[in-house]
Formats: sequence, C-alpha cells, structure tokens
Amino acid sequence: MTESVLMRIAAGDRSAVDDCLDCYGGLIWSLAKRWIGNVDDAEDAVQEIFVELWQQAGRFDPAVAAESTFVAMIARRRLIDRRRKQSKAPVMESIVVDQVDTALESGSEEVMVRGEEADQAKLCLDKLSSTQQKVLTMTVYHGASHTLIAGKLSLPLGTVKSYARRGLIQLRDCMQRSADAVEATRLAAGGAAGRVTATGSRS
Repeated sequence: MTESVLMRIAAGDRSAVDDCLDCYGGLIWSLAKRWIGNVDDAEDAVQEIFVELWQQAGRFDPAVAAESTFVAMIARRRLIDRRRKQSKAPVMESIVVDQVDTALESGSEEVMVRGEEADQAKLCLDKLSSTQQKVLTMTVYHGASHTLIAGKLSLPLGTVKSYARRGLIQLRDCMQRSADAVEATRLAAGGAAGRVTATGSRS
C-alpha cells in the first residue's frame, strides 16, 4: 500500500510537500473560493490551510478517514475561523458551527472523526424545521451569504437571518442539554461504582 502524502510529510519527507500541493491544491482552492469571495483573501487562506496541514499531518489516521476527507476538514475549519473573525460572528455560532458542519455531512467519513459529537449534532439538527435546516446547510456547509439564500429560497432577507440566528441558538441549547445529560450520567455511574467498591471493601 502506497504511503499517503500526509504520512510522508509527518515522517519528514520534503518532497511530499510538493506532492501535497499538487494533490490537494485544486480542492483547497475551490473550498477557499466558495467560502471567500475576494481572490487575495482566498489566496491567503489557501496558504494558511497548507501550513496547518503540514503542522497537523501527524494526526492523520487512514483507519479513521480518507486523506482527502481529512484535508477538507482541516480546510473548512480554517475557513470557518477566518470568516468568523472577518464577520465578527456571535459567540453562539462559534460554539456549534463546527459540529453543524460535520452533521451536515452525516453520510461521509468525516463523521468518524468527530464521533459521538457529530451524531448528537445531527440529532439536534433534525429537530429544526425543514426551512431552518436548509438555511443552516447553505450557510454553514456551502458558505452561502444570507442574501444568496434569500434569493434561492424565495424568503425575505430578514427571515433568513432570523432562521439562521434562531437555528444556531436552538442547536447550541440542544447540544448543551445533551452534554449536561451525558455528564450527569457519567457522574451517576461514578457514584454507583464508588458505592459498590465501598460495600465490597466492608464485606
């Protein structure tokens, strides 16, 4: 089996850097253009993504996801962070946007990278109305502007903004409730185990 480009980079193979540019330059550029309209900004983003790829190459595990999936995930995370800083997106978006991004690709290998977190995000996403789901899909995954979404869905711009804002709030709250429930279950299980241990030590 041929060693992946990222595994070669992690091993210190300098020629793998050029191979990485050849293999994934088109993919990363297309993602950057989709998320960032300005060509100069997109070029800067592409450079940042490749730098992060080289830094994170050692984390790639072919048993978990395909190399292209890992590359796309790193690229989208960087692009999400970049756009969030530029648009000064609200804190609530920073809490859930990465989970939503993964959940919207629920059939892909990338879900394996996030595991239970992505599964829970998908469950929370399914609780939203179909229109809210469409708006969030277009906003988070496709990187569409609210104006473009309004035109595509034939909705007033204010309605689209409201759906996006309320949808993210609902997702944040749903994810928080799920996290609290998991933590409560973990603590209860730990307490029960402690009581069993204490009982056993007395007998």
